[in-house]
Amino acid sequence: MEHQDAAEDIVIAGAGVAGLAVALGLHRKGVRCVVLESSPVLRTSGFAIAAWTNAFRALDALGLGDTIRAKHLQIQGACVMSWTTGKVAREIDLRVQGKWGTHEARCVQRNVLLQALEEELPRGTIRYSSKIVSIDDGDDAEVLHLADGSTLRAKFSGQGFRAGLVPCNRTDVYWFFTWSPPAPSSPDGKDDVDQHSPAAMKQFMLTKLRSIKAPPEVLEAVERSEMNMNDVLVAPLRYRPPLSLLFASISKGNVCVAGDALHPTTPDLAQGACVALEDAVVLARCLGDAIAGRERETVEAALRRYAGIRRWRSGQAALRDARQGAPHDAGLRLRYGTL
Repeated sequence: MEHQDAAEDIVIAGAGVAGLAVALGLHRKGVRCVVLESSPVLRTSGFAIAAWTNAFRALDALGLGDTIRAKHLQIQGACVMSWTTGKVAREIDLRVQGKWGTHEARCVQRNVLLQALEEELPRGTIRYSSKIVSIDDGDDAEVLHLADGSTLRAKFSGQGFRAGLVPCNRTDVYWFFTWSPPAPSSPDGKDDVDQHSPAAMKQFMLTKLRSIKAPPEVLEAVERSEMNMNDVLVAPLRYRPPLSLLFASISKGNVCVAGDALHPTTPDLAQGACVALEDAVVLARCLGDAIAGRERETVEAALRRYAGIRRWRSGQAALRDARQGAPHDAGLRLRYGTL
Protein backbone atom coordinates (compact mmCIF):
# COMPACT_ATOMS: atom_id res chain seq x y z
CA MET A 1 0.00 0.00 0.00
CA GLU A 2 1.28 3.45 -0.88
CA HIS A 3 2.15 5.82 1.92
CA GLN A 4 2.79 9.54 1.95
CA ASP A 5 6.46 10.18 2.68
CA ALA A 6 6.64 13.96 2.65
CA ALA A 7 5.64 17.17 0.96
CA GLU A 8 8.26 19.34 -0.73
CA ASP A 9 8.04 22.71 -2.43
CA ILE A 10 10.54 21.84 -5.18
CA VAL A 11 11.56 18.38 -6.40
CA ILE A 12 14.34 17.88 -8.96
CA ALA A 13 14.55 14.57 -10.83
CA GLY A 14 18.13 13.43 -11.36
CA ALA A 15 21.44 14.35 -9.73
CA GLY A 16 23.20 15.17 -12.98
CA VAL A 17 24.98 18.41 -13.88
CA ALA A 18 21.76 20.36 -14.50
CA GLY A 19 19.90 18.89 -11.52
CA LEU A 20 22.62 19.60 -8.96
CA ALA A 21 23.33 23.03 -10.42
CA VAL A 22 19.64 24.00 -10.14
CA ALA A 23 19.62 22.74 -6.55
CA LEU A 24 22.70 24.79 -5.70
CA GLY A 25 21.29 27.89 -7.39
CA LEU A 26 18.12 27.57 -5.31
CA HIS A 27 20.16 26.98 -2.16
CA ARG A 28 22.11 30.18 -2.82
CA LYS A 29 18.78 32.00 -2.94
CA GLY A 30 17.62 30.43 0.31
CA VAL A 31 15.06 28.14 -1.34
CA ARG A 32 14.88 24.56 -0.09
CA CYS A 33 14.54 21.68 -2.56
CA VAL A 34 15.10 17.94 -2.79
CA VAL A 35 16.90 16.02 -5.56
CA LEU A 36 15.69 12.48 -6.30
CA GLU A 37 18.38 10.23 -7.78
CA SER A 38 17.62 6.65 -8.87
CA SER A 39 21.21 5.45 -8.32
CA PRO A 40 22.42 4.47 -4.83
CA VAL A 41 25.39 6.85 -5.14
CA LEU A 42 26.38 9.91 -7.15
CA ARG A 43 26.67 8.92 -10.83
CA THR A 44 30.12 9.97 -12.02
CA SER A 45 30.44 7.67 -15.04
CA GLY A 46 31.93 9.33 -18.08
CA PHE A 47 35.25 11.03 -17.71
CA ALA A 48 35.21 14.71 -18.60
CA ILE A 49 33.29 17.55 -20.18
CA ALA A 50 34.55 20.51 -22.17
CA ALA A 51 33.75 23.68 -20.23
CA TRP A 52 33.82 26.92 -22.18
CA THR A 53 33.31 30.57 -21.25
CA ASN A 54 29.54 30.24 -20.89
CA ALA A 55 29.95 27.30 -18.50
CA PHE A 56 32.36 29.22 -16.28
CA ARG A 57 30.10 32.27 -16.21
CA ALA A 58 27.37 29.95 -14.92
CA LEU A 59 29.75 28.35 -12.41
CA ASP A 60 30.81 31.80 -11.23
CA ALA A 61 27.15 32.66 -10.64
CA LEU A 62 26.89 29.50 -8.52
CA GLY A 63 30.06 30.36 -6.60
CA LEU A 64 32.08 27.41 -7.94
CA GLY A 65 34.04 28.93 -10.80
CA ASP A 66 37.37 29.35 -9.01
CA THR A 67 37.07 25.94 -7.32
CA ILE A 68 36.82 24.23 -10.70
CA ARG A 69 39.47 26.44 -12.31
CA ALA A 70 42.01 25.53 -9.63
CA LYS A 71 41.81 21.83 -10.52
CA HIS A 72 41.96 22.02 -14.31
CA LEU A 73 44.38 23.43 -16.86
CA GLN A 74 43.28 26.29 -19.08
CA ILE A 75 43.48 25.21 -22.72
CA GLN A 76 45.49 27.78 -24.67
CA GLY A 77 44.74 26.49 -28.14
CA ALA A 78 43.68 23.56 -30.27
CA CYS A 79 44.65 22.02 -33.58
CA VAL A 80 42.68 20.02 -36.12
CA MET A 81 44.59 17.16 -37.73
CA SER A 82 43.92 15.52 -41.07
CA TRP A 83 43.28 11.79 -40.85
CA THR A 84 44.56 11.34 -44.40
CA THR A 85 47.90 13.14 -44.05
CA GLY A 86 48.41 13.15 -40.28
CA LYS A 87 49.36 16.83 -40.49
CA VAL A 88 47.88 19.82 -38.72
CA ALA A 89 45.11 21.25 -40.91
CA ARG A 90 44.11 24.15 -38.68
CA GLU A 91 45.25 25.83 -35.48
CA ILE A 92 42.83 27.63 -33.15
CA ASP A 93 43.85 30.23 -30.56
CA LEU A 94 41.52 29.97 -27.56
CA ARG A 95 42.89 33.08 -25.83
CA VAL A 96 41.20 35.64 -28.07
CA GLN A 97 38.87 38.30 -26.73
CA GLY A 98 35.13 37.71 -26.98
CA LYS A 99 31.97 39.54 -26.00
CA TRP A 100 32.48 38.69 -22.32
CA GLY A 101 36.27 39.06 -22.22
CA THR A 102 39.00 36.49 -22.85
CA HIS A 103 37.67 33.12 -23.94
CA GLU A 104 38.06 30.36 -21.39
CA ALA A 105 38.29 26.63 -22.07
CA ARG A 106 39.06 23.78 -19.70
CA CYS A 107 38.45 20.05 -19.80
CA VAL A 108 36.62 19.44 -16.53
CA GLN A 109 36.50 16.02 -14.92
CA ARG A 110 32.86 15.07 -14.48
CA ASN A 111 33.32 13.54 -11.04
CA VAL A 112 35.12 16.67 -9.78
CA LEU A 113 32.28 18.91 -10.99
CA LEU A 114 29.49 16.72 -9.58
CA GLN A 115 31.25 16.27 -6.24
CA ALA A 116 31.88 20.02 -5.97
CA LEU A 117 28.17 20.69 -6.56
CA GLU A 118 27.17 17.98 -4.07
CA GLU A 119 29.48 19.29 -1.35
CA GLU A 120 27.91 22.75 -1.51
CA LEU A 121 24.41 21.40 -0.91
CA PRO A 122 22.94 20.91 2.57
CA ARG A 123 23.07 17.35 3.85
CA GLY A 124 19.98 15.41 2.85
CA THR A 125 19.24 17.46 -0.27
CA ILE A 126 19.98 14.47 -2.52
CA ARG A 127 17.90 11.36 -1.90
CA TYR A 128 19.58 8.36 -3.48
CA SER A 129 17.85 5.14 -4.58
CA SER A 130 14.74 7.20 -5.33
CA LYS A 131 13.44 6.29 -8.78
CA ILE A 132 10.39 8.17 -10.07
CA VAL A 133 7.96 5.94 -11.97
CA SER A 134 5.17 8.45 -12.63
CA ILE A 135 3.93 11.97 -11.94
CA ASP A 136 0.25 12.75 -11.42
CA ASP A 137 -1.57 16.06 -11.21
CA GLY A 138 -2.95 16.62 -7.71
CA ASP A 139 -5.46 19.22 -6.57
CA ASP A 140 -2.79 21.60 -5.31
CA ALA A 141 0.50 19.86 -6.13
CA GLU A 142 2.21 17.31 -8.34
CA VAL A 143 2.26 13.79 -6.88
CA LEU A 144 5.41 11.77 -7.64
CA HIS A 145 5.19 7.99 -7.34
CA LEU A 146 8.50 6.31 -6.50
CA ALA A 147 9.60 2.77 -7.31
CA ASP A 148 9.46 1.71 -3.64
CA GLY A 149 5.73 2.47 -3.51
CA SER A 150 6.06 5.75 -1.64
CA THR A 151 4.72 9.06 -2.89
CA LEU A 152 5.94 12.62 -2.67
CA ARG A 153 3.90 15.77 -3.16
CA ALA A 154 5.64 18.63 -4.91
CA LYS A 155 4.59 22.10 -5.98
CA PHE A 156 7.24 21.90 -8.68
CA SER A 157 9.30 19.22 -10.44
CA GLY A 158 12.11 19.49 -13.03
CA GLN A 159 13.81 17.06 -15.25
CA GLY A 160 20.25 16.71 -16.70
CA PHE A 161 33.79 9.77 -37.22
CA ARG A 162 35.66 12.30 -34.97
CA ALA A 163 38.25 12.05 -32.25
CA GLY A 164 39.73 14.47 -29.79
CA LEU A 165 42.42 14.59 -27.14
CA VAL A 166 42.37 17.23 -24.37
CA PRO A 167 44.42 17.50 -21.13
CA CYS A 168 42.45 17.98 -17.90
CA ASN A 169 45.41 18.56 -15.59
CA ARG A 170 49.05 17.51 -15.43
CA THR A 171 48.29 13.80 -15.05
CA ASP A 172 44.93 13.16 -16.76
CA VAL A 173 43.83 13.43 -20.36
CA TYR A 174 40.34 13.15 -21.84
CA TRP A 175 39.87 11.62 -25.27
CA PHE A 176 36.82 10.80 -27.31
CA PHE A 177 36.13 8.98 -30.54
CA THR A 178 32.92 8.97 -32.62
CA TRP A 179 32.08 6.79 -35.59
CA SER A 180 29.16 5.65 -37.73
CA PRO A 181 29.09 1.88 -38.32
CA PRO A 182 28.55 1.17 -42.05
CA ALA A 183 26.13 -1.63 -41.12
CA PRO A 184 24.97 -3.12 -37.81
CA SER A 185 26.98 -6.19 -36.88
CA SER A 186 24.50 -7.29 -34.23
CA PRO A 187 20.68 -7.26 -33.88
CA ASP A 188 20.72 -4.21 -31.60
CA GLY A 189 22.77 -2.22 -34.10
CA LYS A 190 25.91 -2.07 -31.95
CA ASP A 191 29.38 -3.11 -33.00
CA ASP A 192 30.47 -6.54 -31.88
CA VAL A 193 32.54 -5.44 -28.89
CA ASP A 194 32.20 -6.30 -25.22
CA GLN A 195 31.25 -2.94 -23.73
CA HIS A 196 31.80 -4.33 -20.22
CA SER A 197 35.46 -5.10 -20.88
CA PRO A 198 37.84 -2.10 -20.80
CA ALA A 199 40.55 -4.18 -22.49
CA ALA A 200 38.22 -5.19 -25.33
CA MET A 201 37.08 -1.61 -25.88
CA LYS A 202 40.66 -0.39 -25.86
CA GLN A 203 41.63 -2.91 -28.52
CA PHE A 204 38.52 -2.02 -30.54
CA MET A 205 39.53 1.64 -30.42
CA LEU A 206 43.11 0.95 -31.48
CA THR A 207 41.93 -1.21 -34.40
CA LYS A 208 39.62 1.57 -35.60
CA LEU A 209 42.32 4.22 -35.26
CA ARG A 210 44.98 2.16 -37.03
CA SER A 211 42.58 1.45 -39.89
CA ILE A 212 42.38 5.17 -40.64
CA LYS A 213 46.10 5.73 -40.03
CA ALA A 214 45.61 7.96 -37.01
CA PRO A 215 48.59 10.13 -35.96
CA PRO A 216 51.12 8.40 -33.65
CA GLU A 217 50.35 10.85 -30.84
CA VAL A 218 46.71 9.74 -30.77
CA LEU A 219 47.59 6.05 -30.83
CA GLU A 220 50.10 6.54 -28.03
CA ALA A 221 47.52 8.30 -25.84
CA VAL A 222 45.09 5.40 -26.22
CA GLU A 223 47.77 2.73 -25.76
CA ARG A 224 49.02 4.32 -22.53
CA SER A 225 45.55 4.73 -21.05
CA GLU A 226 44.87 2.63 -17.96
CA MET A 227 41.19 1.90 -18.48
CA ASN A 228 38.61 0.72 -15.97
CA MET A 229 34.83 0.77 -16.09
CA ASN A 230 34.58 3.95 -14.01
CA ASP A 231 36.60 5.90 -16.56
CA VAL A 232 35.03 4.84 -19.85
CA LEU A 233 31.63 5.54 -21.35
CA VAL A 234 30.19 4.03 -24.53
CA ALA A 235 26.88 5.43 -25.71
CA PRO A 236 24.80 5.96 -28.87
CA LEU A 237 24.67 9.51 -30.15
CA ARG A 238 21.35 11.22 -29.49
CA TYR A 239 20.04 14.67 -30.16
CA ARG A 240 16.74 16.50 -30.30
CA PRO A 241 15.77 18.01 -33.68
CA PRO A 242 16.39 21.76 -33.25
CA LEU A 243 13.05 22.81 -34.74
CA SER A 244 11.18 20.70 -32.20
CA LEU A 245 12.58 22.89 -29.43
CA LEU A 246 10.86 25.93 -30.91
CA PHE A 247 7.41 24.37 -30.55
CA ALA A 248 7.76 21.71 -27.84
CA SER A 249 6.46 22.09 -24.30
CA ILE A 250 9.40 22.95 -22.07
CA SER A 251 7.12 23.46 -19.09
CA LYS A 252 3.66 22.18 -18.24
CA GLY A 253 1.94 23.34 -15.11
CA ASN A 254 4.41 23.03 -12.26
CA VAL A 255 6.79 20.71 -14.15
CA CYS A 256 9.64 21.61 -16.52
CA VAL A 257 12.72 20.08 -18.15
CA ALA A 258 16.34 21.21 -18.23
CA GLY A 259 19.74 19.91 -19.30
CA ASP A 260 19.85 16.78 -21.46
CA ALA A 261 16.12 16.26 -20.93
CA LEU A 262 15.61 19.52 -22.82
CA HIS A 263 18.40 19.54 -25.39
CA PRO A 264 20.31 16.24 -25.79
CA THR A 265 23.15 16.88 -28.22
CA THR A 266 26.05 15.11 -29.87
CA PRO A 267 29.50 16.01 -28.48
CA ASP A 268 30.73 17.84 -31.57
CA LEU A 269 30.61 21.36 -30.13
CA ALA A 270 31.14 20.21 -26.53
CA GLN A 271 28.28 22.38 -25.29
CA GLY A 272 25.90 19.88 -23.63
CA ALA A 273 27.01 20.43 -20.04
CA CYS A 274 27.76 24.12 -20.67
CA VAL A 275 24.20 24.84 -21.81
CA ALA A 276 22.87 22.67 -18.97
CA LEU A 277 24.66 24.95 -16.49
CA GLU A 278 23.08 27.95 -18.21
CA ASP A 279 19.66 26.28 -17.82
CA ALA A 280 20.34 25.73 -14.13
CA VAL A 281 21.24 29.34 -13.37
CA VAL A 282 18.23 30.74 -15.25
CA LEU A 283 15.82 28.22 -13.72
CA ALA A 284 17.10 28.83 -10.19
CA ARG A 285 16.74 32.59 -10.65
CA CYS A 286 13.20 32.36 -12.02
CA LEU A 287 12.06 29.98 -9.30
CA GLY A 288 13.95 31.72 -6.53
CA ASP A 289 12.52 35.13 -7.40
CA ALA A 290 8.98 33.75 -7.60
CA ILE A 291 9.15 31.86 -4.31
CA ALA A 292 10.96 34.65 -2.47
CA GLY A 293 8.34 37.11 -3.69
CA ARG A 294 10.66 39.30 -5.75
CA GLU A 295 8.47 38.63 -8.76
CA ARG A 296 4.70 38.70 -8.30
CA GLU A 297 4.12 35.47 -10.17
CA THR A 298 3.20 31.87 -9.49
CA VAL A 299 5.61 28.97 -9.84
CA GLU A 300 3.82 28.00 -13.04
CA ALA A 301 4.36 31.50 -14.44
CA ALA A 302 8.02 31.40 -13.36
CA LEU A 303 8.50 28.17 -15.31
CA ARG A 304 6.87 29.68 -18.39
CA ARG A 305 9.28 32.60 -18.08
CA TYR A 306 12.21 30.18 -17.82
CA ALA A 307 10.93 28.30 -20.90
CA GLY A 308 10.67 31.52 -22.88
CA ILE A 309 14.23 32.51 -21.98
CA ARG A 310 15.77 29.13 -22.74
CA ARG A 311 13.79 28.05 -25.82
CA TRP A 312 15.74 30.00 -28.42
CA ARG A 313 19.10 29.50 -26.74
CA SER A 314 18.57 25.73 -26.54
CA GLY A 315 17.37 25.60 -30.15
CA GLN A 316 20.38 27.60 -31.29
CA ALA A 317 22.81 25.27 -29.50
CA ALA A 318 21.07 22.15 -30.84
CA LEU A 319 21.06 23.53 -34.40
CA ARG A 320 24.77 24.35 -34.36
CA ASP A 321 25.53 20.93 -32.92
CA ALA A 322 23.36 19.12 -35.48
CA ARG A 323 25.02 20.97 -38.38
CA GLN A 324 28.47 20.15 -37.05
CA GLY A 325 27.64 16.51 -36.34
CA ALA A 326 25.61 15.67 -39.44
CA PRO A 327 28.27 13.30 -40.91
CA HIS A 328 27.89 10.86 -38.03
CA ASP A 329 24.47 11.55 -36.54
CA ALA A 330 23.69 7.83 -36.44
CA GLY A 331 26.94 6.77 -34.85
CA LEU A 332 28.32 5.87 -31.47
CA ARG A 333 30.75 7.62 -29.23
CA LEU A 334 33.38 6.38 -26.82
CA ARG A 335 34.75 8.63 -24.14
CA TYR A 336 37.65 7.96 -21.87
CA GLY A 337 39.86 9.03 -19.10
CA THR A 338 43.28 8.73 -17.58
CA LEU A 339 46.69 8.82 -19.21
